[in-house]
Amino acid sequence: MAALDPVELAQDLIRCPSVTPAEGGALDLLQDVLEGMGFAVRRLPFSEPGTADVDNLYARLGTEGPNLCFAGHTDVVPVGDRDSWSDDPFAAEVRDGILYGRGANDMKGAIAAFVAAISSLKANGSNFDGSISMLITGDEEGPSINGTKKMLEALAASGEKLDACITGEPTNPREMGTMIKIGRRGSLNGFLTVHGVQGHTGYVHLADNAAERLVRMMNAVLDLELDEGSEHFQPSTLAISTIDVGNTATNIIPATAKAVFNIRFNDLHSGASLEARLRDVLASAAGEGARYDFDVRVSGESFLTPPGLLSDLISDACEAELGHRPELSTTGGTSDSRFIKDYCPVVDFGLVGESMHKVDEHAATADITALSQIYARVVTEYFARMGCADASA
Repeated sequence: MAALDPVELAQDLIRCPSVTPAEGGALDLLQDVLEGMGFAVRRLPFSEPGTADVDNLYARLGTEGPNLCFAGHTDVVPVGDRDSWSDDPFAAEVRDGILYGRGANDMKGAIAAFVAAISSLKANGSNFDGSISMLITGDEEGPSINGTKKMLEALAASGEKLDACITGEPTNPREMGTMIKIGRRGSLNGFLTVHGVQGHTGYVHLADNAAERLVRMMNAVLDLELDEGSEHFQPSTLAISTIDVGNTATNIIPATAKAVFNIRFNDLHSGASLEARLRDVLASAAGEGARYDFDVRVSGESFLTPPGLLSDLISDACEAELGHRPELSTTGGTSDSRFIKDYCPVVDFGLVGESMHKVDEHAATADITALSQIYARVVTEYFARMGCADASA
Protein backbone atom coordinates (compact mmCIF):
# COMPACT_ATOMS: atom_id res chain seq x y z
CA MET A 1 0.00 0.00 0.00
CA ALA A 2 1.35 3.42 -0.98
CA ALA A 3 1.85 6.07 1.71
CA LEU A 4 -1.16 8.31 2.27
CA ASP A 5 -1.04 12.06 1.74
CA PRO A 6 -1.86 13.63 5.13
CA VAL A 7 -3.37 16.78 3.58
CA GLU A 8 -5.67 14.81 1.29
CA LEU A 9 -6.80 12.63 4.18
CA ALA A 10 -7.40 15.73 6.30
CA GLN A 11 -9.56 17.14 3.50
CA ASP A 12 -11.57 13.93 3.33
CA LEU A 13 -12.15 14.01 7.09
CA ILE A 14 -13.15 17.69 7.08
CA ARG A 15 -15.72 16.96 4.37
CA CYS A 16 -17.50 14.71 6.89
CA PRO A 17 -19.80 17.12 8.80
CA SER A 18 -19.23 15.54 12.21
CA VAL A 19 -20.51 18.35 14.42
CA THR A 20 -20.65 16.88 17.92
CA PRO A 21 -22.23 14.44 18.62
CA ALA A 22 -22.89 13.47 14.96
CA GLU A 23 -20.55 10.88 13.47
CA GLY A 24 -20.98 12.50 10.05
CA GLY A 25 -19.14 9.72 8.21
CA ALA A 26 -15.74 10.57 9.74
CA LEU A 27 -15.39 7.35 11.73
CA ASP A 28 -16.65 5.30 8.79
CA LEU A 29 -13.95 6.88 6.63
CA LEU A 30 -11.27 6.21 9.24
CA GLN A 31 -12.36 2.63 9.66
CA ASP A 32 -12.10 1.97 5.92
CA VAL A 33 -8.64 3.55 5.75
CA LEU A 34 -7.29 1.82 8.86
CA GLU A 35 -8.64 -1.61 7.94
CA GLY A 36 -6.97 -1.18 4.56
CA MET A 37 -3.69 -0.67 6.44
CA GLY A 38 -4.13 -3.85 8.49
CA PHE A 39 -5.56 -2.37 11.70
CA ALA A 40 -8.13 -4.38 13.65
CA VAL A 41 -10.95 -1.87 14.19
CA ARG A 42 -13.63 -1.86 16.88
CA ARG A 43 -16.52 0.58 17.06
CA LEU A 44 -17.54 1.47 20.60
CA PRO A 45 -20.87 3.31 20.71
CA PHE A 46 -22.15 4.45 24.09
CA SER A 47 -25.34 6.03 25.35
CA GLU A 48 -26.70 7.27 28.65
CA PRO A 49 -30.15 8.57 29.60
CA GLY A 50 -30.38 12.30 29.04
CA THR A 51 -27.35 12.40 26.74
CA ALA A 52 -26.81 11.97 23.01
CA ASP A 53 -25.66 8.63 21.63
CA VAL A 54 -21.99 8.75 20.62
CA ASP A 55 -19.98 6.51 18.31
CA ASN A 56 -16.28 5.91 18.93
CA LEU A 57 -13.48 3.91 17.33
CA TYR A 58 -10.52 1.90 18.60
CA ALA A 59 -8.02 0.46 16.14
CA ARG A 60 -4.89 -1.58 16.78
CA LEU A 61 -2.06 -2.70 14.53
CA GLY A 62 -0.22 -5.62 16.15
CA THR A 63 -1.01 -7.82 19.11
CA GLU A 64 2.07 -7.62 21.32
CA GLY A 65 3.22 -4.94 23.75
CA PRO A 66 4.25 -2.26 24.15
CA ASN A 67 1.17 -0.52 22.79
CA LEU A 68 1.78 3.08 21.66
CA CYS A 69 -1.55 4.86 21.30
CA PHE A 70 -2.65 8.00 19.46
CA ALA A 71 -5.78 9.63 20.90
CA GLY A 72 -8.02 12.12 19.16
CA HIS A 73 -11.53 13.15 18.23
CA THR A 74 -13.39 13.46 14.95
CA ASP A 75 -16.22 15.57 16.35
CA VAL A 76 -16.00 19.31 15.77
CA VAL A 77 -17.70 22.38 17.22
CA PRO A 78 -20.56 24.05 15.31
CA VAL A 79 -19.54 26.40 12.49
CA GLY A 80 -21.17 29.49 14.00
CA ASP A 81 -22.20 32.10 11.43
CA ARG A 82 -21.81 30.15 8.19
CA ASP A 83 -22.10 33.36 6.13
CA SER A 84 -18.94 34.67 7.80
CA TRP A 85 -16.84 31.82 6.39
CA SER A 86 -14.85 32.51 3.25
CA ASP A 87 -15.82 29.05 1.96
CA ASP A 88 -18.16 26.26 2.93
CA PRO A 89 -16.71 25.14 6.30
CA PHE A 90 -16.89 21.52 5.16
CA ALA A 91 -15.49 22.05 1.66
CA ALA A 92 -11.86 21.67 2.85
CA GLU A 93 -10.49 24.14 0.34
CA VAL A 94 -6.75 24.75 0.04
CA ARG A 95 -5.65 28.28 -0.86
CA ASP A 96 -2.05 29.50 -0.88
CA GLY A 97 -0.85 26.53 1.14
CA ILE A 98 -3.57 26.83 3.80
CA LEU A 99 -6.28 24.20 4.40
CA TYR A 100 -9.55 25.77 5.53
CA GLY A 101 -12.41 23.98 7.25
CA ARG A 102 -13.99 23.11 10.56
CA GLY A 103 -11.66 20.66 12.27
CA ALA A 104 -8.59 21.57 10.21
CA ASN A 105 -6.50 21.99 13.35
CA ASP A 106 -8.89 20.72 16.04
CA MET A 107 -8.19 18.00 15.25
CA LYS A 108 -8.77 16.22 11.95
CA GLY A 109 -5.45 17.49 10.62
CA ALA A 110 -3.57 15.72 13.42
CA ILE A 111 -5.53 12.49 12.96
CA ALA A 112 -4.69 12.54 9.25
CA ALA A 113 -1.03 13.25 10.06
CA PHE A 114 -0.77 10.24 12.36
CA VAL A 115 -2.54 7.84 9.99
CA ALA A 116 -0.33 9.05 7.13
CA ALA A 117 2.75 8.61 9.30
CA ILE A 118 1.92 4.97 9.94
CA SER A 119 1.14 4.39 6.26
CA SER A 120 4.51 5.90 5.36
CA LEU A 121 6.33 3.63 7.81
CA LYS A 122 4.50 0.59 6.45
CA ALA A 123 5.25 1.61 2.86
CA ASN A 124 8.94 1.85 3.79
CA GLY A 125 8.87 -1.65 5.26
CA SER A 126 9.22 -0.65 8.91
CA ASN A 127 8.34 -3.39 11.38
CA PHE A 128 7.73 -3.13 15.12
CA ASP A 129 7.66 -5.77 17.81
CA GLY A 130 4.87 -3.94 19.63
CA SER A 131 1.54 -2.40 18.65
CA ILE A 132 0.24 0.93 17.42
CA SER A 133 -3.31 1.91 18.32
CA MET A 134 -5.74 4.76 17.78
CA LEU A 135 -8.35 5.84 20.33
CA ILE A 136 -10.78 8.13 18.49
CA THR A 137 -13.89 9.58 20.10
CA GLY A 138 -16.88 11.47 18.78
CA ASP A 139 -17.57 13.23 22.09
CA GLU A 140 -14.61 15.45 22.95
CA GLU A 141 -16.24 18.73 21.94
CA GLY A 142 -19.46 17.68 23.69
CA PRO A 143 -20.07 16.72 27.32
CA SER A 144 -17.35 14.01 27.19
CA ILE A 145 -19.66 11.48 28.81
CA ASN A 146 -20.01 8.81 26.14
CA GLY A 147 -16.53 9.09 24.66
CA THR A 148 -12.95 8.54 25.78
CA LYS A 149 -13.70 7.84 29.45
CA LYS A 150 -16.09 5.00 28.66
CA MET A 151 -13.86 3.70 25.89
CA LEU A 152 -10.93 3.39 28.27
CA GLU A 153 -13.07 1.58 30.84
CA ALA A 154 -14.39 -0.85 28.23
CA LEU A 155 -10.94 -1.51 26.76
CA ALA A 156 -9.40 -2.11 30.19
CA ALA A 157 -12.23 -4.50 31.06
CA SER A 158 -11.46 -6.48 27.90
CA GLY A 159 -7.76 -6.74 28.79
CA GLU A 160 -6.51 -4.04 26.43
CA LYS A 161 -3.43 -2.21 27.79
CA LEU A 162 -2.02 1.14 26.68
CA ASP A 163 1.65 1.72 27.48
CA ALA A 164 2.01 5.33 26.28
CA CYS A 165 -0.19 7.82 24.48
CA ILE A 166 0.05 10.97 22.37
CA THR A 167 -3.09 13.08 22.13
CA GLY A 168 -3.20 15.12 18.95
CA GLU A 169 -4.78 18.30 20.30
CA PRO A 170 -3.44 21.56 18.81
CA THR A 171 -0.70 22.61 21.23
CA ASN A 172 1.44 25.09 19.33
CA PRO A 173 0.51 28.75 19.87
CA ARG A 174 1.67 30.27 16.55
CA GLU A 175 4.47 28.20 15.08
CA MET A 176 4.74 24.47 14.54
CA GLY A 177 6.88 22.53 16.99
CA THR A 178 7.06 25.14 19.77
CA MET A 179 4.98 23.54 22.55
CA ILE A 180 4.20 20.13 24.04
CA LYS A 181 1.59 19.83 26.77
CA ILE A 182 2.92 17.51 29.48
CA GLY A 183 -0.01 18.16 31.79
CA ARG A 184 -3.25 20.05 32.09
CA ARG A 185 -4.89 22.16 34.73
CA GLY A 186 -8.01 20.89 36.43
CA SER A 187 -11.33 22.65 35.95
CA LEU A 188 -13.93 23.30 38.65
CA ASN A 189 -17.24 25.05 38.06
CA GLY A 190 -19.07 26.53 41.05
CA PHE A 191 -22.81 27.26 40.96
CA LEU A 192 -24.06 29.54 43.76
CA THR A 193 -27.74 30.40 44.27
CA VAL A 194 -28.65 32.73 47.13
CA HIS A 195 -32.25 32.89 48.39
CA GLY A 196 -33.69 35.99 50.04
CA VAL A 197 -37.03 37.75 50.42
CA GLN A 198 -38.36 39.99 47.67
CA GLY A 199 -39.37 43.48 48.67
CA HIS A 200 -39.60 47.19 47.81
CA THR A 201 -36.30 49.06 47.52
CA GLY A 202 -37.80 51.81 49.70
CA TYR A 203 -38.47 49.34 52.53
CA VAL A 204 -35.26 47.36 52.80
CA HIS A 205 -36.02 46.32 56.38
CA LEU A 206 -38.93 44.24 55.09
CA ALA A 207 -36.83 42.25 52.61
CA ASP A 208 -33.72 40.10 52.48
CA ASN A 209 -31.63 41.20 49.51
CA ALA A 210 -30.27 38.09 47.78
CA ALA A 211 -28.13 40.19 45.42
CA GLU A 212 -26.29 41.97 48.22
CA ARG A 213 -25.64 38.73 50.04
CA LEU A 214 -24.40 37.14 46.80
CA VAL A 215 -21.98 40.04 46.24
CA ARG A 216 -20.49 39.61 49.72
CA MET A 217 -20.10 35.88 49.21
CA MET A 218 -18.53 36.23 45.78
CA ASN A 219 -16.15 38.91 47.06
CA ALA A 220 -14.93 36.38 49.61
CA VAL A 221 -14.41 33.84 46.82
CA LEU A 222 -12.49 36.38 44.71
CA ASP A 223 -10.28 37.20 47.69
CA LEU A 224 -9.13 33.61 47.94
CA GLU A 225 -5.37 33.27 47.57
CA LEU A 226 -5.13 30.02 45.64
CA ASP A 227 -1.39 29.61 45.03
CA GLU A 228 1.64 31.10 43.27
CA GLY A 229 2.10 28.21 40.86
CA SER A 230 4.26 25.09 41.04
CA GLU A 231 7.30 23.74 39.22
CA HIS A 232 5.45 22.92 36.00
CA PHE A 233 2.21 24.90 36.43
CA GLN A 234 1.24 28.55 36.37
CA PRO A 235 -0.81 29.94 39.29
CA SER A 236 -4.38 28.72 39.51
CA THR A 237 -7.00 31.16 38.24
CA LEU A 238 -10.58 32.01 39.18
CA ALA A 239 -13.05 33.75 36.88
CA ILE A 240 -16.74 34.63 37.30
CA SER A 241 -18.74 33.36 34.32
CA THR A 242 -22.09 34.95 35.08
CA ILE A 243 -24.11 36.80 37.72
CA ASP A 244 -27.87 36.96 37.32
CA VAL A 245 -30.84 38.10 39.38
CA GLY A 246 -33.46 38.06 36.63
CA ASN A 247 -34.71 41.47 37.74
CA THR A 248 -36.05 43.94 35.17
CA ALA A 249 -37.36 46.50 37.69
CA THR A 250 -35.42 49.17 39.59
CA ASN A 251 -37.63 49.23 42.67
CA ILE A 252 -37.66 45.52 43.55
CA ILE A 253 -35.23 43.80 45.87
CA PRO A 254 -34.56 40.39 44.29
CA ALA A 255 -35.43 37.19 46.11
CA THR A 256 -32.90 35.09 44.19
CA ALA A 257 -29.40 35.78 42.88
CA LYS A 258 -27.14 33.37 41.03
CA ALA A 259 -23.46 33.26 40.14
CA VAL A 260 -21.33 30.78 38.22
CA PHE A 261 -17.54 30.76 38.39
CA ASN A 262 -14.69 28.62 37.11
CA ILE A 263 -11.36 27.71 38.71
CA ARG A 264 -8.53 26.35 36.57
CA PHE A 265 -6.31 24.71 39.16
CA ASN A 266 -2.81 23.27 39.18
CA ASP A 267 -1.32 20.21 40.86
CA LEU A 268 -1.34 21.87 44.30
CA HIS A 269 -5.08 21.21 44.53
CA SER A 270 -7.71 18.60 43.85
CA GLY A 271 -11.35 19.18 43.05
CA ALA A 272 -12.29 17.89 46.50
CA SER A 273 -9.83 20.11 48.39
CA LEU A 274 -11.01 23.20 46.51
CA GLU A 275 -14.66 22.37 47.12
CA ALA A 276 -14.08 22.03 50.85
CA ARG A 277 -12.26 25.35 50.96
CA LEU A 278 -14.97 27.11 48.95
CA ARG A 279 -17.72 25.81 51.19
CA ASP A 280 -15.92 27.12 54.27
CA VAL A 281 -15.40 30.55 52.70
CA LEU A 282 -18.99 30.85 51.51
CA ALA A 283 -20.42 29.77 54.87
CA SER A 284 -18.30 32.36 56.66
CA ALA A 285 -19.23 35.17 54.25
CA ALA A 286 -22.93 34.34 53.96
CA GLY A 287 -23.88 35.83 57.31
CA GLU A 288 -26.56 34.98 59.82
CA GLY A 289 -29.79 33.54 58.45
CA ALA A 290 -28.44 33.01 54.95
CA ARG A 291 -30.12 30.51 52.68
CA TYR A 292 -28.21 29.36 49.65
CA ASP A 293 -27.36 26.37 47.47
CA PHE A 294 -23.87 25.64 46.25
CA ASP A 295 -23.07 22.99 43.65
CA VAL A 296 -19.65 22.00 42.31
CA ARG A 297 -18.82 20.17 39.11
CA VAL A 298 -15.26 19.11 38.35
CA SER A 299 -14.75 18.33 34.67
CA GLY A 300 -11.19 17.13 35.19
CA GLU A 301 -8.43 16.99 37.77
CA SER A 302 -5.02 18.51 37.13
CA PHE A 303 -2.30 16.10 36.09
CA LEU A 304 1.35 16.07 35.12
CA THR A 305 3.34 13.55 33.10
CA PRO A 306 6.93 14.32 34.18
CA PRO A 307 9.41 15.09 31.41
CA GLY A 308 10.90 11.88 30.08
CA LEU A 309 10.56 9.45 27.19
CA LEU A 310 7.55 10.82 25.28
CA SER A 311 8.41 14.49 25.63
CA ASP A 312 12.04 13.72 24.74
CA LEU A 313 11.04 11.80 21.62
CA ILE A 314 8.75 14.59 20.39
CA SER A 315 11.36 17.24 21.19
CA ASP A 316 14.03 15.30 19.32
CA ALA A 317 11.72 14.83 16.34
CA CYS A 318 10.82 18.54 16.26
CA GLU A 319 14.50 19.47 16.34
CA ALA A 320 15.26 17.06 13.51
CA GLU A 321 12.35 18.19 11.31
CA LEU A 322 12.03 21.87 12.24
CA GLY A 323 15.34 22.89 13.79
CA HIS A 324 14.11 23.79 17.27
CA ARG A 325 12.94 22.14 20.48
CA PRO A 326 9.49 22.83 21.93
CA GLU A 327 8.62 24.23 25.33
CA LEU A 328 7.14 21.78 27.84
CA SER A 329 3.93 23.41 29.05
CA THR A 330 0.77 22.83 31.09
CA THR A 331 -1.10 25.95 29.95
CA GLY A 332 -4.47 26.14 28.22
CA GLY A 333 -7.69 24.22 28.64
CA THR A 334 -8.41 20.57 29.19
CA SER A 335 -8.18 17.61 26.82
CA ASP A 336 -9.16 13.95 26.92
CA SER A 337 -5.70 13.28 28.28
CA ARG A 338 -7.30 13.97 31.67
CA PHE A 339 -8.91 10.53 31.32
CA ILE A 340 -6.00 8.76 29.64
CA LYS A 341 -3.50 9.72 32.37
CA ASP A 342 -5.15 7.15 34.67
CA TYR A 343 -4.05 4.37 32.29
CA CYS A 344 -0.64 5.33 30.92
CA PRO A 345 1.80 8.26 30.47
CA VAL A 346 0.31 10.79 28.04
CA VAL A 347 1.33 14.07 26.41
CA ASP A 348 -0.48 16.35 23.95
CA PHE A 349 1.13 17.41 20.69
CA GLY A 350 -0.55 18.57 17.49
CA LEU A 351 -0.93 21.49 15.12
CA VAL A 352 -0.98 25.26 15.61
CA GLY A 353 -4.19 26.08 17.47
CA GLU A 354 -4.52 29.81 16.83
CA SER A 355 -7.68 29.44 14.70
CA MET A 356 -9.39 26.56 16.53
CA HIS A 357 -13.12 27.03 17.07
CA LYS A 358 -13.01 30.23 14.98
CA VAL A 359 -14.58 31.20 11.66
CA ASP A 360 -12.22 30.15 8.83
CA GLU A 361 -10.43 27.60 11.01
CA HIS A 362 -7.32 26.57 9.13
CA ALA A 363 -3.97 24.80 9.14
CA ALA A 364 -0.96 25.22 6.92
CA THR A 365 -0.50 22.23 4.66
CA ALA A 366 3.24 22.36 5.39
CA ASP A 367 2.46 22.04 9.10
CA ILE A 368 0.27 18.98 8.53
CA THR A 369 3.05 17.37 6.51
CA ALA A 370 5.66 18.27 9.14
CA LEU A 371 3.47 16.87 11.92
CA SER A 372 3.14 13.59 10.03
CA GLN A 373 6.93 13.38 9.70
CA ILE A 374 7.35 14.17 13.40
CA TYR A 375 4.87 11.47 14.36
CA ALA A 376 6.70 8.95 12.13
CA ARG A 377 10.00 9.72 13.88
CA VAL A 378 8.39 9.43 17.30
CA VAL A 379 6.85 6.05 16.51
CA THR A 380 10.11 4.68 15.11
CA GLU A 381 12.23 5.92 18.03
CA TYR A 382 9.68 4.86 20.66
CA PHE A 383 9.96 1.22 19.71
CA ALA A 384 13.72 1.49 19.23
CA ARG A 385 14.22 2.88 22.73
CA MET A 386 11.68 0.93 24.77
CA GLY A 387 14.36 -1.32 26.18
CA CYS A 388 15.76 1.55 28.27
CA ALA A 389 12.55 3.57 28.81
CA ASP A 390 11.35 4.60 32.23
CA ALA A 391 7.77 5.00 33.43
CA SER A 392 7.63 8.76 32.95
CA ALA A 393 6.86 10.62 29.72
